[in-house]
Amino acid sequence: MILNKSDKNSSEACIDALKKGKIVIIPTDTVYGFSGLVLPGNTLDGDSKIKAIKGRAETKPFIQLIASPEDIKKHTDDEIPASLLSYWPGPLTIIVNNKNEETDGLKTIAFRCPGDQWLRDIIAEVGQPLYSTSVNRSGFPVLDTEEAIISEFEKDVDLIVLDGDKKNAVPSTIVSLAGGEVKVLRQGALKI
Repeated sequence: MILNKSDKNSSEACIDALKKGKIVIIPTDTVYGFSGLVLPGNTLDGDSKIKAIKGRAETKPFIQLIASPEDIKKHTDDEIPASLLSYWPGPLTIIVNNKNEETDGLKTIAFRCPGDQWLRDIIAEVGQPLYSTSVNRSGFPVLDTEEAIISEFEKDVDLIVLDGDKKNAVPSTIVSLAGGEVKVLRQGALKI
């Protein structure tokens, strides 16, 4: 199914698909992204489904989108500097030590609280973080036009929500706190 973000039922359709464990392509405040539920160990978890679509190595984890900056405290005991949290919601991804490593199997997790209110509302309604990764096959450029996204992935996902082409869009900036200090791993849309 293909909808425009401005359609009155776009968020409902997205929430419904995600809650059923489906994979969707949605616009973010940076680039278009594949999204699915973060539910490790559950058949509704989107990780392996997205990796299969992208052809991505099993060892590379995805960013997880959260509904509000405070939500990161559910997942880490790391002290997040107020200077970093001031950039949320926005195009900043923060890698932290995972306090739920025993159940999740991940030592660290990358979180982002997106700047798009429509997307944050969906995450809040779904009640779980969402995996997010750029829309492309692994090793190929990020797709930034509606036409290219539909042509390449319409048969691979359950829903595509369109919000115009995103030519020259830049992915989020990534910083890591996992080593005890702030380390910039990728300069992206936010200059740090």
